[in-house]
Amino acid sequence: MSSQDEQFQAAAPDPVASSADDGMTWWYRWLCRIAGVIGGMSCAFAGLWNCVTINPLNIAAGVWMMLNAFVLFLCEAPFCCQFIEFANAVSARADKLRPWQKAAFYCGMAVFPVMLSLTLTTLFGNAIAFATGVLYGLSALGKKGDAISYARIHQQQKQMDEEKLTGALEGQA
Repeated sequence: MSSQDEQFQAAAPDPVASSADDGMTWWYRWLCRIAGVIGGMSCAFAGLWNCVTINPLNIAAGVWMMLNAFVLFLCEAPFCCQFIEFANAVSARADKLRPWQKAAFYCGMAVFPVMLSLTLTTLFGNAIAFATGVLYGLSALGKKGDAISYARIHQQQKQMDEEKLTGALEGQA
């Protein structure tokens, strides 16, 4: 086994550990990844377009947007960055992050260029990257419970309230 194969195996994410920890379904995980790739493409194109100007803040925001695109591609689709040696290691580390950490990171990355230069290009270019962070944030909230368990909890609360009310009424008599 070559050293490159050993590095790849060491950097490869453990699918059992990552899927058991975050509680995301396979289709939601793919939705988040696809949103990250599309967000990276929109950041890259809008960042390049933003750099074609004289205003230094627009250029800085454009460069930051292209950096956001690179990070999104590196974390969500490392196969797009096969020419970079550490792409699989970065992707494996990003897969180990909790969904709320990814949400905070992606939303923070997307807000910074908008704060630098508030233009339509930066707003629309970072919108999908921000939406990727929102998707990860929604997955961090957890799975919605079923109606039967909510009805059971509601029934128990109602029963406890009735017992308190009857106990209070008996105490007054």
